[in-house]
Amino acid sequence: MTPQELKNSILQLAIQGKLVEQRPEEGTAQELYAQIQAEKQRLIKEGKLKKEKPLPEITEDEKPFEIPEGWMWVRLSQIWGVINGDRGKNYPSKSKLSNTGIPFISAINLDGRTVVEDDKLLCMTEEQYEKLGSGKLQKGDIVVCIRGSLGKHGVYLFEKGAIASSLVILRSSFTHKSIDDFLMLYLDSPVFSSEIKKYDNGTAQPNLSAKSLEQFLFPLPPLAEQKRIVAKIEEFLPLVDHYEQAWTKLESFNRRFSEDMKKSILQQAIQGKLVEQRLEEGTAQELYAQIQAEKQRLIKEGKLKKEKPLPEITEDEKPFEIPEGWMWVRLGDIAHITGGYAFKSTCFSEKGIRVIRISDFNEKGFVNAKVVRHPYQKFLSPFLLEEKNILLCMTGGTVGKSYFVTKLEEPMVTNQRVATIKVLFAVEEYINFVISSAMTQKTIHASKNSTNDNISMETINCFLVPFPPLAEQKRIVDRLEKLLPLCEKLK
Repeated sequence: MTPQELKNSILQLAIQGKLVEQRPEEGTAQELYAQIQAEKQRLIKEGKLKKEKPLPEITEDEKPFEIPEGWMWVRLSQIWGVINGDRGKNYPSKSKLSNTGIPFISAINLDGRTVVEDDKLLCMTEEQYEKLGSGKLQKGDIVVCIRGSLGKHGVYLFEKGAIASSLVILRSSFTHKSIDDFLMLYLDSPVFSSEIKKYDNGTAQPNLSAKSLEQFLFPLPPLAEQKRIVAKIEEFLPLVDHYEQAWTKLESFNRRFSEDMKKSILQQAIQGKLVEQRLEEGTAQELYAQIQAEKQRLIKEGKLKKEKPLPEITEDEKPFEIPEGWMWVRLGDIAHITGGYAFKSTCFSEKGIRVIRISDFNEKGFVNAKVVRHPYQKFLSPFLLEEKNILLCMTGGTVGKSYFVTKLEEPMVTNQRVATIKVLFAVEEYINFVISSAMTQKTIHASKNSTNDNISMETINCFLVPFPPLAEQKRIVDRLEKLLPLCEKLK
């Protein structure tokens, strides 16, 4: 149960009369109602209230639940006056408001308890206030939003003010203002939300009329019982707050757990702790020698360009110990890495080979929202994608995102600042896991922070790779492909 569900459950019990016991000596809601109506009649005679049209009788079919004996169902405006904001020519525009003067309240200023006094609170002049025909606030009024953020509410605590046309004022005419405390519980409760759904116009801009709000059903208890209910809720709310803190921590842990588990498993894998080492599988040094020999052959045949030697790996660079039979290598020593062709966006067309830009892929695959193409020409062949290539974003807000190309639906070439990593005679999936690991991501993060969200080809070529023998790479990949989906199920 979420904290909000717990709070709703408690409020529902309160509004249904199930939170505290009923006491006959406290009188009845009917007696309270009679006192309120007598008070209203007195104020009407004195000209302080306008006489209202009679509201429709409450039918049995309307009542959403049973209430205790001694309570009664009423319409909201039978207890509280519902006062609209001024919608006339004197309604002040936002451009004519300032940060000082008499508060002019809109929904943005309400937090469910009160009117928040912050930099979002706009004010009007005394002259603007005096021109208003309606919607003037008194201290202690309850403000409710009837357009947009339906039902958002708060108690007004300043001496005077005014409301925007999207709000109404609920004002008690009864001498005992403590009745407003029970109203605030009602406004927080699922009962109030249900009433809103009954009368909401259902359009894109949620909207209630003040006339609809006047007809909302309200379960009225005796005044003394209202006070006991409010006191009981005030006892419970700190406990709900403690529950919310604990629940939030647990939810945060649950959200992190899957990702943390995945990172931990990847770390175990690249440290050689996920599968056992087998002497008969040879060594990484032997595999590395084969790769270098193959690279030299491809260079001689003109299929690869000769590159500058990468710097030696120092002991200080190595982030952890690796098993005997493994070796530390740089990514550029075991892969061919290109940076994409610098296409001019004005040359993109609807026909031709698909061009993969930074925005055209994410960790899950290719994004097909805005496909761009370019007529294929022979000079683009070095930038052709192949299955089991690794794409890496080199710039922008998503720098470091990668995608392991599992399938190509059509031929594709890469745009500039999209690095393509083509692994040579190693298990591509294993290298992809190394790039996804916290070790490589830490290197990417450090590089982009020092170069304004950019990583260079030099940085990518120098990525460290803990390199096992080929057969062990395959066994590590097999184990990861079984374990990592289980982590996803933990989300």
